[in-house]
Order: sequence, then C-alpha cells, then structure tokens
Amino acid sequence: MTWETVAGVIGGLLLVYAALLVLLWGYARRHPGTVTMKDALRLLPDLLRLIRRLIADRTVAAGVRIRLALLLAYLLSPIDLVPDFLPVIGYADDVVIVALVLRSVVARAGEEAVARHWPGTPEGLGLILKLASLGAAR
Repeated sequence: MTWETVAGVIGGLLLVYAALLVLLWGYARRHPGTVTMKDALRLLPDLLRLIRRLIADRTVAAGVRIRLALLLAYLLSPIDLVPDFLPVIGYADDVVIVALVLRSVVARAGEEAVARHWPGTPEGLGLILKLASLGAAR
C-alpha cells in the first residue's frame, strides 16, 4: 500500500467521523428532552445492575448477553467515540449506544426480562423503556 492510499483511507474515516459528529449534534439539539443528563446520571447505577443481572441470566440468549457485555465494557472504558468534554454531544454518543443496545435487548429478550431484572423504581423502568423506544413511562 502506498502512502496516498493510507492517507485516503484515514481522510475518509475522518470525514465519516466528522459527519457522524454533526448528525449526533443535530439529534441532540432537536431532542434535548429524550433523556436529560440528570436522569441519565440517576439511572446509571440501576442500569449497570440491570446489565450485570441480564448477563448472568442463562435464560437470556447468548447473543444478547454478548451485546450487553460489550456495552458494559464500552461504558466502563475511558475511551469514547466522542470525548465527553465536548458540550452537547459528549455524552450523547453514550446515550445513543445504550438506547440502540437496549432496543435490541428488549426486542430479543422481551420487556418482561428487563422488568424482572430492573433493580430501580417503576419510573426508572419506564424511562429505560422510553429510551429503548419500546414502551411508555409507567
């Protein structure tokens, strides 16, 4: 491979990354009330316990448990797709990734599995299901 090819690949990846940042910023600006930072911080301990409990549940499909383990590793990792110090979009990437994985988990494992393992309040469960775009606040 020549240096021009490598530079082109790196430039293309940077361009795609920049486009993703712009789209994420636009989404965060249009939907500020999806989940507020206060709600997200309040739900984080319960969400981490939910993920741990679902990973340990052998009745949940292996693919779901693998996705949850990867999500847990991403959330605990100090490296993010978008650095957290960037205003508006710093934490938005984490919320989007959690929402996508939760949507997948609820679709495969079922809402009842999430409700069975949810350690928090019914309001928190409603917010989690709202974040997954599958249920209404209870």
